[in-house]
Amino acid sequence: MSYDRLTAENAALLLIDHQTGLSNGIQDQSVPEYMTAVTGLVKLAKILNLPTVASTSASSGPNGPLLPIIPSLLPDAPVIHRPGQVNAWDNQEFVEAVRKTGRKKLIVAGVSTEVCVAFVSLSAVKAGYDVYAVIDASGTWNKLVQEVAIARLAQAGVVPMTWVAVLGELLGDWSQPLGQEIGVVMMEHLPFYGNLYGSFLAAKGSAQ
Repeated sequence: MSYDRLTAENAALLLIDHQTGLSNGIQDQSVPEYMTAVTGLVKLAKILNLPTVASTSASSGPNGPLLPIIPSLLPDAPVIHRPGQVNAWDNQEFVEAVRKTGRKKLIVAGVSTEVCVAFVSLSAVKAGYDVYAVIDASGTWNKLVQEVAIARLAQAGVVPMTWVAVLGELLGDWSQPLGQEIGVVMMEHLPFYGNLYGSFLAAKGSAQ
Protein backbone atom coordinates (compact mmCIF):
# COMPACT_ATOMS: atom_id res chain seq x y z
CA MET A 1 0.00 0.00 0.00
CA SER A 2 1.23 3.48 -0.84
CA TYR A 3 0.00 6.71 0.68
CA ASP A 4 -0.73 9.22 -2.04
CA ARG A 5 -2.42 12.17 -0.37
CA LEU A 6 -5.65 13.83 -1.35
CA THR A 7 -5.18 17.45 -2.37
CA ALA A 8 -7.43 20.19 -3.69
CA GLU A 9 -5.59 19.80 -6.99
CA ASN A 10 -5.96 16.03 -7.51
CA ALA A 11 -9.43 15.22 -6.13
CA ALA A 12 -13.06 15.60 -7.12
CA LEU A 13 -16.23 15.12 -5.04
CA LEU A 14 -19.12 12.88 -6.11
CA LEU A 15 -22.44 13.24 -4.27
CA ILE A 16 -24.81 10.38 -5.05
CA ASP A 17 -28.52 10.57 -4.17
CA HIS A 18 -28.32 12.94 -1.21
CA GLN A 19 -32.06 13.41 -1.58
CA THR A 20 -34.60 14.58 0.95
CA GLY A 21 -36.79 11.47 0.86
CA LEU A 22 -33.95 8.97 0.91
CA SER A 23 -32.25 10.84 3.75
CA ASN A 24 -35.30 10.30 5.96
CA GLY A 25 -34.56 6.56 6.00
CA ILE A 26 -31.05 6.83 7.45
CA GLN A 27 -30.70 4.85 10.68
CA ASP A 28 -27.01 3.87 10.91
CA GLN A 29 -26.42 7.28 12.51
CA SER A 30 -28.70 10.11 13.52
CA VAL A 31 -30.01 12.31 10.72
CA PRO A 32 -28.52 15.44 12.39
CA GLU A 33 -25.09 13.75 12.45
CA TYR A 34 -25.47 12.83 8.79
CA MET A 35 -26.56 16.36 7.86
CA THR A 36 -23.62 17.83 9.76
CA ALA A 37 -21.17 15.64 7.83
CA VAL A 38 -22.77 16.40 4.45
CA THR A 39 -22.84 20.12 5.18
CA GLY A 40 -19.23 20.16 6.34
CA LEU A 41 -18.12 18.25 3.24
CA VAL A 42 -20.03 20.55 0.88
CA LYS A 43 -18.68 23.68 2.59
CA LEU A 44 -15.16 22.31 2.24
CA ALA A 45 -15.73 21.68 -1.48
CA LYS A 46 -16.93 25.26 -1.89
CA ILE A 47 -13.96 26.80 -0.05
CA LEU A 48 -11.41 24.74 -1.96
CA ASN A 49 -13.24 25.04 -5.28
CA LEU A 50 -13.26 21.25 -5.50
CA PRO A 51 -14.80 19.91 -8.74
CA THR A 52 -18.11 18.33 -7.74
CA VAL A 53 -20.63 16.15 -9.57
CA ALA A 54 -24.00 15.29 -8.02
CA SER A 55 -26.60 12.78 -9.13
CA THR A 56 -30.20 11.97 -8.25
CA SER A 57 -32.59 9.09 -8.86
CA ALA A 58 -36.34 9.61 -9.30
CA SER A 59 -36.10 13.09 -7.81
CA SER A 60 -39.68 13.95 -8.78
CA GLY A 61 -40.97 10.98 -6.76
CA PRO A 62 -40.60 9.80 -3.17
CA ASN A 63 -36.78 9.94 -3.28
CA GLY A 64 -37.16 13.72 -3.31
CA PRO A 65 -34.92 16.52 -4.60
CA LEU A 66 -31.30 17.08 -3.64
CA LEU A 67 -30.72 18.29 -0.10
CA PRO A 68 -30.98 22.11 -0.44
CA ILE A 69 -27.52 22.67 1.04
CA ILE A 70 -25.89 21.17 -2.08
CA PRO A 71 -27.27 23.45 -4.83
CA SER A 72 -27.23 26.47 -2.52
CA LEU A 73 -23.49 26.16 -1.82
CA LEU A 74 -22.43 24.56 -5.11
CA PRO A 75 -24.76 26.10 -7.71
CA ASP A 76 -22.38 25.39 -10.60
CA ALA A 77 -21.94 21.69 -9.85
CA PRO A 78 -23.57 19.53 -12.54
CA VAL A 79 -26.50 17.46 -11.28
CA ILE A 80 -27.17 14.32 -13.31
CA HIS A 81 -30.78 13.14 -13.01
CA ARG A 82 -30.74 9.42 -13.75
CA PRO A 83 -33.81 8.01 -15.49
CA GLY A 84 -33.52 4.58 -13.90
CA GLN A 85 -29.96 3.35 -13.47
CA VAL A 86 -29.32 2.10 -9.93
CA ASN A 87 -25.56 2.51 -10.36
CA ALA A 88 -24.82 6.11 -11.35
CA TRP A 89 -21.73 4.85 -13.18
CA ASP A 90 -24.08 3.15 -15.69
CA ASN A 91 -25.22 6.63 -16.73
CA GLN A 92 -22.91 7.93 -19.47
CA GLU A 93 -23.71 11.57 -18.72
CA PHE A 94 -22.55 11.06 -15.16
CA VAL A 95 -19.35 9.27 -16.20
CA GLU A 96 -18.59 12.02 -18.70
CA ALA A 97 -19.11 14.69 -16.03
CA VAL A 98 -16.65 12.86 -13.78
CA ARG A 99 -14.15 12.57 -16.62
CA LYS A 100 -14.41 16.30 -17.31
CA THR A 101 -13.19 17.09 -13.79
CA GLY A 102 -9.77 15.85 -14.90
CA ARG A 103 -9.20 14.32 -11.47
CA LYS A 104 -8.15 10.72 -10.75
CA LYS A 105 -8.98 10.72 -7.04
CA LEU A 106 -12.69 10.58 -6.29
CA ILE A 107 -14.22 11.41 -2.92
CA VAL A 108 -17.61 9.66 -2.87
CA ALA A 109 -20.57 10.03 -0.54
CA GLY A 110 -24.24 9.17 -0.89
CA VAL A 111 -27.39 7.38 0.13
CA SER A 112 -27.39 4.50 0.50
CA THR A 113 -23.90 3.38 1.46
CA GLU A 114 -24.23 -0.23 0.28
CA VAL A 115 -25.83 0.66 -3.05
CA CYS A 116 -25.23 4.20 -4.32
CA VAL A 117 -21.82 4.68 -2.74
CA ALA A 118 -20.62 1.09 -3.17
CA PHE A 119 -21.68 0.63 -6.79
CA VAL A 120 -20.16 3.92 -7.99
CA SER A 121 -16.99 3.33 -5.97
CA LEU A 122 -16.47 -0.22 -7.25
CA SER A 123 -17.11 0.87 -10.83
CA ALA A 124 -14.74 3.83 -10.52
CA VAL A 125 -11.97 1.60 -9.14
CA LYS A 126 -12.43 -0.73 -12.10
CA ALA A 127 -12.16 2.31 -14.40
CA GLY A 128 -8.79 3.21 -12.88
CA TYR A 129 -9.70 5.84 -10.31
CA ASP A 130 -8.54 6.05 -6.68
CA VAL A 131 -11.69 6.16 -4.56
CA TYR A 132 -12.34 7.43 -1.03
CA ALA A 133 -15.76 6.76 0.52
CA VAL A 134 -16.92 9.29 3.11
CA ILE A 135 -18.92 7.06 5.44
CA ASP A 136 -20.37 9.66 7.82
CA ALA A 137 -21.53 11.84 4.91
CA SER A 138 -23.36 8.77 3.61
CA GLY A 139 -26.10 6.71 5.19
CA THR A 140 -28.11 3.52 5.14
CA TRP A 141 -30.84 1.63 6.95
CA ASN A 142 -28.95 0.09 9.87
CA LYS A 143 -25.48 -0.31 11.31
CA LEU A 144 -25.01 -3.90 10.07
CA VAL A 145 -25.64 -2.83 6.48
CA GLN A 146 -23.11 -0.01 6.89
CA GLU A 147 -20.47 -2.41 8.24
CA VAL A 148 -21.00 -4.91 5.40
CA ALA A 149 -20.74 -2.07 2.86
CA ILE A 150 -17.47 -0.82 4.37
CA ALA A 151 -16.03 -4.35 4.30
CA ARG A 152 -16.92 -4.73 0.62
CA LEU A 153 -15.49 -1.32 -0.25
CA ALA A 154 -12.24 -1.90 1.63
CA GLN A 155 -11.81 -5.34 0.07
CA ALA A 156 -11.97 -3.67 -3.36
CA GLY A 157 -9.38 -1.06 -2.45
CA VAL A 158 -11.73 1.83 -1.66
CA VAL A 159 -10.50 3.91 1.29
CA PRO A 160 -13.16 4.54 4.00
CA MET A 161 -12.90 8.04 5.48
CA THR A 162 -14.87 10.62 7.46
CA TRP A 163 -15.57 14.19 6.44
CA VAL A 164 -13.14 15.62 9.02
CA ALA A 165 -10.36 13.32 7.78
CA VAL A 166 -11.05 14.52 4.23
CA LEU A 167 -10.92 18.11 5.48
CA GLY A 168 -7.62 17.58 7.28
CA GLU A 169 -5.98 15.83 4.36
CA LEU A 170 -7.11 18.41 1.80
CA LEU A 171 -6.09 21.26 4.11
CA GLY A 172 -2.60 19.90 4.74
CA ASP A 173 -1.33 23.00 6.52
CA TRP A 174 -3.21 25.40 8.79
CA SER A 175 -0.95 28.25 7.71
CA GLN A 176 -2.16 28.18 4.12
CA PRO A 177 -4.36 31.14 3.08
CA LEU A 178 -7.64 29.21 3.44
CA GLY A 179 -6.72 27.66 6.79
CA GLN A 180 -8.77 30.05 8.91
CA GLU A 181 -11.83 29.71 6.69
CA ILE A 182 -11.64 25.92 6.87
CA GLY A 183 -11.15 26.16 10.63
CA VAL A 184 -14.49 27.95 10.87
CA VAL A 185 -16.18 24.98 9.13
CA MET A 186 -14.72 22.67 11.76
CA MET A 187 -15.90 24.98 14.55
CA GLU A 188 -19.42 25.07 13.13
CA HIS A 189 -19.81 21.36 12.49
CA LEU A 190 -17.48 19.52 14.89
CA PRO A 191 -18.62 20.27 18.46
CA PHE A 192 -15.35 19.12 20.04
CA TYR A 193 -13.39 21.55 17.89
CA GLY A 194 -15.88 24.36 18.46
CA ASN A 195 -15.51 23.89 22.22
CA LEU A 196 -11.75 23.76 21.86
CA TYR A 197 -11.67 27.06 20.00
CA GLY A 198 -14.13 28.58 22.45
CA SER A 199 -11.80 27.64 25.31
CA PHE A 200 -8.88 29.18 23.43
CA LEU A 201 -10.74 32.46 22.99
CA ALA A 202 -11.78 32.50 26.64
CA ALA A 203 -8.23 31.87 27.82
CA LYS A 204 -6.91 34.48 25.43
CA GLY A 205 -9.42 37.03 26.73
CA SER A 206 -8.63 36.38 30.37
CA ALA A 207 -4.91 36.76 29.69
CA GLN A 208 -5.34 40.29 28.37
